[in-house]
Amino acid sequence: TGRWRRAAPRTGRGGAGRGAAPGGGGGSAVMPARRSRPRRALARAPARASRTEAAWREFASSFTRTGMVPPAEPGLVAVEAAEGTAVLLLPPQQALTFTGKCRLRCLYGAVRLLGFAVASHHPGLPVFSPATHCALSLEALPGARPPAADLRQLRAAARGAMRSHRVRLRDGRVPFRGHSLLSRIFEPQSNFTPEDAVLASVGIVKCSPDNGLQVSESTCLALEELIQACCGEYEGIPVVLVCGPKNTGKSTFNRYLINLLLNHLPVVEYMECDIGQAEFTPPGCVSLSSVTEPVLGPPYTHQQMPHKVVYYGQTSCEQDTERYLDVVKYVFSCCKKEVPLVINTMGWVKGDGLLLLIDLIRLLSPSHIVQMDLCDWEAMPPLTPDHVHFSAGLHTKGKQQSKCKQLGLGDLESWKYPEGEDMSAPQHKLLYVNPEFPRAGAAVHSGILHDMSILGYLGHLQSPDIGAVLPLHCLVPYQVPFNAVALRVIHTDVAPSNIMYAVNASWVGLCCIPEEVRCQTDGPVLLTQTPICDCLGFGIVRGVDVEKKLYHILTPVPPENLRLVNCLLLGNIAIPECVLVGQQGIEGEIPYVTSDYNYSIVGSGKLRKNKQHLLKRKECDYA
Repeated sequence: TGRWRRAAPRTGRGGAGRGAAPGGGGGSAVMPARRSRPRRALARAPARASRTEAAWREFASSFTRTGMVPPAEPGLVAVEAAEGTAVLLLPPQQALTFTGKCRLRCLYGAVRLLGFAVASHHPGLPVFSPATHCALSLEALPGARPPAADLRQLRAAARGAMRSHRVRLRDGRVPFRGHSLLSRIFEPQSNFTPEDAVLASVGIVKCSPDNGLQVSESTCLALEELIQACCGEYEGIPVVLVCGPKNTGKSTFNRYLINLLLNHLPVVEYMECDIGQAEFTPPGCVSLSSVTEPVLGPPYTHQQMPHKVVYYGQTSCEQDTERYLDVVKYVFSCCKKEVPLVINTMGWVKGDGLLLLIDLIRLLSPSHIVQMDLCDWEAMPPLTPDHVHFSAGLHTKGKQQSKCKQLGLGDLESWKYPEGEDMSAPQHKLLYVNPEFPRAGAAVHSGILHDMSILGYLGHLQSPDIGAVLPLHCLVPYQVPFNAVALRVIHTDVAPSNIMYAVNASWVGLCCIPEEVRCQTDGPVLLTQTPICDCLGFGIVRGVDVEKKLYHILTPVPPENLRLVNCLLLGNIAIPECVLVGQQGIEGEIPYVTSDYNYSIVGSGKLRKNKQHLLKRKECDYA
C-alpha cells in the first residue's frame, strides 16, 4: 500500500517501538438474545378483523413450539418464530414504543419508524433505540385492503412471505460490544413482564409512549412546509439550515426530516457543521454526506466516512473561528446542489457564537432556516431575513457597513462575495420549532457521546466473520516511515523535541494534502501551518519506533485509500479512557495508564480533575 505496510503480528503487553498498544477496542458482534419462554395462550382476533388480518393471526397462532404471548395492548401480538427472531403483528395505526436494538423487516403492509415508511420491499434495517436518546416508536400505517380471497390462499401467502423473508424482528448488531461503560445502553432499564418476553428475546423492550418522540404542532408545520419545498415545485434546490441552543433536538429533527425526504427522494445531502456532535463521523469534523438509507439510531450506531470530510481537530471553534469558516467554505464548495441539502449547526448561540452563526447564514445562503428553542426566543433572537440583513456578524458587517470580511488585507481577496450578489442580505423562510419530546433540554454529557462515536468508528477494525471482539493490542498495525507523511499538531504549539511524546497513543486524522511530502532526512516532517485538506479516515498511533523511524498506526481505512494519505493531523480529540483502562490480556502494568502520579506537580490539577471525572463517568446511569 505505497509506504503503508502491515507490521508483523504481535500480541501480549509489548507494543510497537516506544509505545505499547492501547487495547479494549470495540467490535461488531451479535448480542446474545435474552431467552425467556413465554406463556402459552391463544390470540383473540378482533371481532371485525378482516380476512387478511385473520389469516395472519391464525398463522401466528400456529407457533406451538413457544406459544403465544397475551397482547399487552389491544391488537398487539408478538410471536417467537425462531431463536433470536420474532414476528410482530400490528393493526393499522397501532404503535409500539421500545428501547433496545434489532433488525427490522416488514413482511406485510407498511410501518413508520422515525419518519421513514418501511414496506415489504425494503431489506432488513438495523434499528437502535438506546436509553441515551429518545425512544423510537414503530407505527403501523393504514393501507388499501386486498380483494377478498379464500382464507386458505391468504394463509399460504403469509407462510410464503415468512419463508422468503424469514423474520421481522431479529437480533441487532452493535459496533462496540465489549466495553462495560457502554454495553448497558441497550439493556432494559426496568423489569419486563412475561408478556414482553418475546420482544426481549430479540433485544427490545416495550416502554411507555410518553418516552417516545412527541412531534409538536410547530414541528409538524415545519416538516410539512419543508417536504413540500423539497419535493414540490420550488424554484431552485432547497437548502435547509437547522439552528438552536444545545440539547433542543436539532439532531433528532434532522434525522426525522431526512427520513421523511427519503420516502420521496433517492438521496438527500447532509452537511455537518457541528464539530462537537457530528452525525456520521467522530467529533471534530466538518463533513458532507449523501444519505441514501434511513437514519434509525444515534450517531455512534452509523459511523461512516462521508464523501467530503475535513478534520478540524477540536470540539469547539472558539479559539479559531476564522479557520472554522474556511473549513465550512471548503466543504460547502463541494456540494453538487442537485438535491436538497440539510445543514446542521452548533449549539453555541450565545455571544460570539450567535455572531458566528450569522456569518454562516451569509456564507451558506439557506432557503429555509429552522430555529429551535424550548422557550420563545429567549436563547436567541428570531433570525429573520431583516435581522440577518442588518446585524453584524463576527467577521462580516450588516447592510449599512462594509460587505467584506474584517480580515487581513491578504485574505480580503479570497473572501470577496460573487459579483452582483449581496451576501449581507440573504432571503430565507424562517420556521420556528418548539420541540416537545423526552430529553429535550436535558443535558447528556457530551464527553460520553464523543467516546461512543469514536468507539463506533473503531468497531470497523473488527472482522465481521469473527464472533469474539479482539482488543486493539491484538490487531496488526500499519508501519509508516517518518518521512512518508507530514505531521501537524492542530490545537497547540509543541516543541519539535517533544512532538513524538504528543503523537504516541493519540487519535489522528489521516489526511491528504496536495503538496508532495519531501524530506532530505528520515524525518519526521513537521508542518508549520494547519492545512485545510481532505480527511480520509482516522487512526490510533499505537506506538512510535524512534530507532527505525516508524509510526505504528491502527486504522480501518481500506488500503486503496491509505495510498493517498500523506499527512497526520493531531487534534484535541482524545482516545476514550475505557479503551486504555479496559485493556485485557495484559500482564503487569497497563500501557499508557499509571496510578503512581505526583499531583503536587505544577499543572497537574487538570489531570486530577480528569481522574475524578473518569470515576464519575464510570458510575453514570443512562436511565
